[in-house]
Amino acid sequence: MLDRREFLYVAAAPRRKYRAAVIGHTGRGNYGHGWERTWNGLPGVEVAALADADEKGRKAAAARCGAARQYADYRQMLAAEKPDLVAICPRWLDRRLEMVLAAIEAGAHILVEKPFAQSVEDADRMVAAAERRGVKIQAGHTARPHPITLQVQRLIGEGIIGELMAIRARGKEDARAGGEDLMVLGTHCFDMMRQFAGDPEWVFGSVTEQGRPVRRGMERKATEPIGPVAGDEVIGMYRFARGVHGHFGSRKSDVRAGTRFGVTFCGSQGQIFVPLSTVPSAPAALLRAASWSFEKEARWELIAPPPEAAALDREAINRMMAADLIAAVEKGREPVCGARDARWTIEMAMGLYQSHLAGARVAFPLRDRRAPFAGTGLPA
Repeated sequence: MLDRREFLYVAAAPRRKYRAAVIGHTGRGNYGHGWERTWNGLPGVEVAALADADEKGRKAAAARCGAARQYADYRQMLAAEKPDLVAICPRWLDRRLEMVLAAIEAGAHILVEKPFAQSVEDADRMVAAAERRGVKIQAGHTARPHPITLQVQRLIGEGIIGELMAIRARGKEDARAGGEDLMVLGTHCFDMMRQFAGDPEWVFGSVTEQGRPVRRGMERKATEPIGPVAGDEVIGMYRFARGVHGHFGSRKSDVRAGTRFGVTFCGSQGQIFVPLSTVPSAPAALLRAASWSFEKEARWELIAPPPEAAALDREAINRMMAADLIAAVEKGREPVCGARDARWTIEMAMGLYQSHLAGARVAFPLRDRRAPFAGTGLPA
């Protein structure tokens, strides 16, 4: 866990100079959530180059991040520049595996946009390749090291809601509600659930489309190429190693504002809700009620966030993730959201689908590492 002292450490000057590069693709996943600027302002880091196949987008992105040189081909850039660090920014997953493997082969440590992979099988290949080469990977689950998340983790550890009994999470439930929400934003929820409760042991899932159980052949392309998705409602129940059960749900409804997106920690003496509608920049809320409802004068109360949270907009939290990656390289530890952590987010999503299709509880780690709808004619 990244504590407050470690948070302050990552802003310090690194022990050596680093050459950083950026991979984006305008019109095909772009630069995700502003990851092209992630190296800007970090002590000891030079943004050596940027690669983007789209000329107009390449020039604009290079201006935003101050890249010294530009390339149309990211492989050419990796070979010519030999960077120490690479940000792989596109949201789209259709070229994620090849981009990550190319950066690993070049020996660069990687910061990568989420979701991590289209399948557990692809995630396995990236994890194995990185570990063979001694490359560190940081995945862009920005809620994990946020001071508000760490504050809530500390408060729960101190017993503010008593014994942690259950975790309830909802996806963003916007126009992508259901299977696409599961992959794109549900991965944030899975990462936080695992951060608080340990590795999952099993999942029991349900996937429906207009109330009908989804079967093979009902999958569809997502709005962006992240692999086949299915269902306008997905529900998963997970059992975690620390004896806690977790619930994830996403359902298409008449309200698509995204305000339910977040994770609720349910304890024997109360609840804490962590909103995820952006990064958890909004404060967490506490209900001091063992009944998990209003008791006498009990009301939801906002928890004053730690002082360091105030300055963390999206660009700042991205930079914090980049600084933590450098600190992980220098201290010989894993990044706060390393490759194995990122793989778990995909495994938890794929496990939900596998459980539904099997009509049974499915144990982790998954035996079948393929995408659940592989071989259906849609891109896997």
